[in-house]
This record gives sequence, C-alpha cells and structure tokens, in this order.
Amino acid sequence: VWNRPFSTIFLRTASSALERLTFNNTALKRLPVDVPAEPCSRTVPGACFSRVGSLHPLLRPRIVALSQSAFSLLGLRAQDVLDDPLSPEYLSGSRLLPGSEPAAHCYCGHQFGLFTGQLGDGAVMYLGEVESDTHGHWEIQVKGAGVTPYSRDGDGRKVLRSSIREFLCSEAMFALGIPTTRAASLVTSDLYISRDPLNNGERIPERCSVVMRLAPSFIRFGSFEIFLGRDEFSGLQGPSAGRQDIRAQLLDYVIESFFPHVLQAHHNRKERNLSFFREVTMRTAKLVAQWQCVGFCHGVLNTDNMSILGLTLDYGPFGFMDRFDPDFVCNASDKRRRYSYQAQPSVCRWNLARLAEALGSELKAADAGAVLDDFMPTYEAYYLCGMRKKLGLVRKEEAEDREVVSELLRVMHNTGADFTNTFRLLSRVPWPEGGDDERATVGPVVDLILKQCASIEELKVANKPTMEDRELAMILSMAHTNPVMFGMVADRPDVAQQLELMGRLKELLETDQEELKEKQRWLYFQSLEPCHNSFKQDLHLVKQQRLRVMNSSNPRVVLRNYIAQNAIQAADKGDFSEVNRILKVLEDPYTDPEPLCQQQDGAGDEKEKLFADGYDAKPPAWAQKICIT
Repeated sequence: VWNRPFSTIFLRTASSALERLTFNNTALKRLPVDVPAEPCSRTVPGACFSRVGSLHPLLRPRIVALSQSAFSLLGLRAQDVLDDPLSPEYLSGSRLLPGSEPAAHCYCGHQFGLFTGQLGDGAVMYLGEVESDTHGHWEIQVKGAGVTPYSRDGDGRKVLRSSIREFLCSEAMFALGIPTTRAASLVTSDLYISRDPLNNGERIPERCSVVMRLAPSFIRFGSFEIFLGRDEFSGLQGPSAGRQDIRAQLLDYVIESFFPHVLQAHHNRKERNLSFFREVTMRTAKLVAQWQCVGFCHGVLNTDNMSILGLTLDYGPFGFMDRFDPDFVCNASDKRRRYSYQAQPSVCRWNLARLAEALGSELKAADAGAVLDDFMPTYEAYYLCGMRKKLGLVRKEEAEDREVVSELLRVMHNTGADFTNTFRLLSRVPWPEGGDDERATVGPVVDLILKQCASIEELKVANKPTMEDRELAMILSMAHTNPVMFGMVADRPDVAQQLELMGRLKELLETDQEELKEKQRWLYFQSLEPCHNSFKQDLHLVKQQRLRVMNSSNPRVVLRNYIAQNAIQAADKGDFSEVNRILKVLEDPYTDPEPLCQQQDGAGDEKEKLFADGYDAKPPAWAQKICIT
C-alpha cells in the first residue's frame, strides 16, 4: 500500500498535533515543478522542484529524540508530538501529513572545485511550508526518507550514525548562536541498509533513520547553477542551461520571500540584484567568522552546501577542533585538504564567485567583483570582533588586537592546546589589583591551560612532515648543492610548511617533557600579558562585563566527534538515552552546571572544576583516531 500514489493512501480523520499544521507550500506555487511520469532518477530540465510520487516507509519507525526548541517554531509542543502514536510515521516520511506535497529540489554544485552538473535532493524530501504571524515561515524536510528523482544510484536513505550527528549538531549550532538549519526530530527503524562507514571497502548493515529539518528555505548557491552552460573543465552543464526566464523567476522568488527589505529599497532590477548579492556575501562572511571563532569545520564546503540565507547547511563529515591546528581537516575524504579550517574563509569567497557567475546577466560583472573584493575585509572584521570577545577585550579596539589574537593562536598551535577548553579557561584570569604580581595571579590559570596541551609524544606525531621522505631528502640536499634553487623551492607554501614541521620536530626531539612544559608556561605568560594589561586599563568597567562577554563567547561544551561517537555507539545497542543527554547539554553550551567536585591542581588557590556531565574534559586519546568520511 505504501508504494501507491498519495491519492490512494488512507489517512485517519482524527486530528493530532502534526495534522493541525497548515501548509501553504509557496515554493511549489511560485517555481516550476516537474511531475515525473516514472519514479526514477534522471536529468530534470526546466524545473526547480520535482514531485515525489510515492512514499518509501520505514519498518517499525520509532522516535529517538525530539527538539522542543525546534518544534516550537511550528507552534508545537514536543510532548504532544510524542504522545501521537502516528508521529514516528509522519516524522519519517512514512505517512503523508495532511496538506504536505512531497517534492525534491533540483540543484547543481561545484564539488571540491569541479562542476559536477545536476545533483539535487537525493536523500531529502520536501514536505511543504508552514507560516504564522507568531513563528514565521518554515520549510519542512525529511532527510533519509527514500529515493527521489535525484537519488542517482543511491537509495535515498540515511543511517542512524549520520542522522545522530546531523540532529545533534543542528541544535548545537543554534544554541551557540550560529545561523543554522534546525532539526526537530530523529527517527530510526528496523530497516537496514549496507554502508561503508570508513570508505575502505568494508560494508556493514546499519539502521535507516530520518531527521526532520526546518529552515526558512533550503535554497542554496547550487540552486542557481542549474542554469549554467557547459563547463570547460568537466564538460557538464546544468539541466536548465540557458533558461534565463526560470533563473529570473527563482531570483525574484528568493528576494521577494526572504529579502523583502532589498525589494523595498530598490526599484531598478540590477541595483536590487546587486544589493541582494551584497547581503548574501555579508551573511556568508559573518557565518564563516562565527565558525572560526568556535573551531567548527564544515568538511564539504561545496556550492551545493552553501545556503543562500547564510545558514549552516548539511551536516556531514563536520568536526569541531580538539587541538588547535589551522590545517585541521575533519573530512577524511578530503585528501588535498581543500576544506581545512584555515581555508574556509577563502573557500566561501570562491563559492560566492561561482554564485555570481551563475546569476550571470542578472548582475554586472564589475559590480559583483567589487562586492567580492569586500568579502575578506568583512570576514576579518567579524572574526576579530568575535575573537576580541573571546579574549575579554571589552575596551575599544586597538591596532595591536589582531597581533594579540594571532600570537595566542600561534602558541596554542605549537603547544597542541585544546581550542574550546583553553578559551573557556581564559575567563579565570583574575581581575588585576594594584601591586599584583602578574605571574602569581595568572600562573594558576596557565597551569590549567597546560593540562589542555598535548604531550611531547603527541606533539612529535603532530609535527611529523607529511611529504614523502624521498622528496623531502631531495629538497634538503638542495640546500647544500644549489642554495639558489633551494631558496626558490622553500618559498612555496607547501614546502615552507614541511620545513617548519621539520624544525618543530627537531626541537621536540632535543627536549624532554619537563623542559617542554617550562617553555610552554613561559610562552603562555608572554601571550596572555597583553590581555592582562588591557584589563588594567579598563578598571572603570564593571568586572562582570568582561566575564559575561567571555563566558557567552567561549562555550563550555561543543559537539566533539568523540561525544557524538559515544552517543552513536550507545544507540547502536538500542540505548538512546545518551543522545538525549547530550542534546540537553548542548542546548545550554555557555553555562557551567554545578560541579561534581573541585580538584586542587597544586598551584595557588585555583582549582580545577570537574563537572558531572564530563563533556568539557580534555578529549581522550582515542578521539584522535575517529575517522569521518
């Protein structure tokens, strides 16, 4: 019965919380919709959406977790949803919600720098849109509900492992104050599919699971790339290449629906479009600055994963940094390190340039170029503002602030310091009083920070050059045989990085743990001195202001990979309590709970607080070995 067309599916007449949602499905009314004759994957020309003609229900679906915060956006109480026996079917796309119109969105993308042609929602089903004066406009999707016209060779399913990660991180990012799509529910089932989680050829059966996602819109940069002509490198083109009429229709819909202030401010179309592009650029710059300030790495910053609204979109192989490393790559599939932590701002600018190309004649090229030129300065201003808050620099901005931030990050990198915990500890740097000895007041906090640093053996592993030994030996021999050529080669960024790693490794091999700790202690005193001095200049400010700013900018807990992995391992055994426990903690990431105990650290009066949940502890050694692809 479940593979029949929707018109033949019987729905009960009793009204539940979910059944009372009022859908308007504006996107399907305003944009071209494809109605496939056969439910198969194919190229879809001339359309922004395709109808999904039949449901693919899960076997015995059951709710793993719900987000009250997300459901409130729909005017619903999570408990009312939980009380409805049909909710697992509705939330998983196994049963049709009254008023919903299942569809899938058509888009293209540049993936790892190469245009890949049509992609589309291969595992996501649009259910519809709801709107109210109180809660605003929200598009509802289910991710993992089965095949769509864009599934290609896939089965349209998502597994429990990836669904837990997306559900938790969506809500964690919202609680951190970072623009994001939302996750209202997580449903799993007794339907199994075969997956290769480590991408090593070893397939295992995993439970099919579904996340219900919410956003004002899921339209992305790649939505405008369906109109691109043939790409000179890949030889591919968008399914609606040359359809400028549909491109204009999509652009009008996006601006009128989600940028009404832009529409009202401009009567000239080109000026309106430029203002729209400028705002998308600004939102993207602010978003990536917020990512950098919490150590978040997206993992797959392709154009099809970039929201036109400036939201964090599509949580796949993401990762929050443990040890600070500018070259941190969270996606084990990213062998060329295209989407490393430090590359994210420049990649976002590159993606914005692809969006400008996709908008084509709707923008003047010179005007779009000028907007793109403003991206990095805009990003850097947002980033510096965020980092100043993390350091408690509440006075007016000074020219040396940028260097203060850079120096602290350099020390954190060289010492292998935990990013999240180190910044959280900075709020414990005491308020300076007249005549205080700086080392005596700051020293206890430095000792706590040193506990968040890597051991000498861990640093040796982290600083091992990644270049092949033979190639490295050839470059080093060149330093003696051909110094001029060596100078030219050594200036290459990739070679310079390898030589820097060699220098650090040599230094580590010539020291021991105690000597290393003393050097690290001195480095932290040096890097924290400018912050401490700035506090002395700000005695007219209330002490609590600095603490409030720092504690609301430096989370106590983020969704580290090992925390998610613990929840996944428990859920694989049928225990979903850890998912819900973590969700509760992530919903309030800036607040310290009551400490389980206080442990004297042996340095002054500063004590190390041990909290009952344990999620703010230094990650275990095995966390470094988690592989996300």
